[in-house]
Amino acid sequence: MAKVYFIEDKSSDNARLGKDALNLLKKIVEENGFQFAKEVPIKVHFGEKGNTTYIRPECYEAVIGYLRSIGVSLLYIDTNTLYRGGRMTRDRHLETAKSHGFTQIPITIADGEIGTEYTEVEIKKEYIDKCMIGKAYSRYEQFIVMSHFKGHGEAGFGGALKQLAMGFASRGGKMAQHSGISPVVNASKCTACGTCVEKCAFDAIYLDDVAVIDEKKCVGCAGCIAVCPQGAIRNAWSGSHFKNKMAEYAYGAAKGKEIIYITFAHNITPDCDCVGHSMSLVAEDIGVFASMDPVALDTACLDMVQNRSGEKLFEEGRAVLRHAEKTGLGSMSYELVEI
Repeated sequence: MAKVYFIEDKSSDNARLGKDALNLLKKIVEENGFQFAKEVPIKVHFGEKGNTTYIRPECYEAVIGYLRSIGVSLLYIDTNTLYRGGRMTRDRHLETAKSHGFTQIPITIADGEIGTEYTEVEIKKEYIDKCMIGKAYSRYEQFIVMSHFKGHGEAGFGGALKQLAMGFASRGGKMAQHSGISPVVNASKCTACGTCVEKCAFDAIYLDDVAVIDEKKCVGCAGCIAVCPQGAIRNAWSGSHFKNKMAEYAYGAAKGKEIIYITFAHNITPDCDCVGHSMSLVAEDIGVFASMDPVALDTACLDMVQNRSGEKLFEEGRAVLRHAEKTGLGSMSYELVEI
């Protein structure tokens, strides 16, 4: 049975929450004999431009300070978004991250300038055969994944598993989870400028009266979505088997890696930090959780949010947990250890 460590903390003091995270990190390191590599990325979510409830950079400073003190070189890491917004390209992503205060350590956008740089990770699961993981992730064997537990419109909730599945996936990997088909062109917006044709590395787009995507050649990298100046190319948000695909992508992201997971159950909103505006909270602040098992960690967070609120918040997200357990990523059974 996996151990999930927990510190109750309802304060709004970000520095204090950061110290909680550090105490949990040290507990896991001590109990598991964890030895850090020379360079370790910290996977975080910088918050979409306009979002006000993302986890603030001050919450990470204690962990950063400690790891630096023992000689570990650090960086923040993330991948570009599938949708058009403040994090859709590397330049915009870096600009948004820095505007939100993430300046303590260098930042790497793992799937490159427009989200097309990836490494394939073979998993051969029920829905996904190979995962398109941001290329820079392949450089590292260890990660600290620091997550924000909150709602999500399609996944039910976002936590450690979503950080793995969406946060490690390239833009094409995100598209594979959401739909698994080629992007579509909105003919009423397309000006046939040819930018997408020029940028497509697979010769999968040609011009007729408007841009046309050849589904037989398209590999689903979704780079065309990022470069279209008119916003005429988009993902077809089918949502088919999304929860199961997300669970399998989380498995692919974690495959062969040593990862410590830390989650803040604070600022619990109905939707994720990708939403570019302020949201009302749907549950009280709880505290900070940590584990080496992301399935157990997310299960513990969900259980406690529901127990504390007295409501079945985010219950549809249990489907992700069940499928993640089925893949072998982790266990929904856990022992909660309060620190």
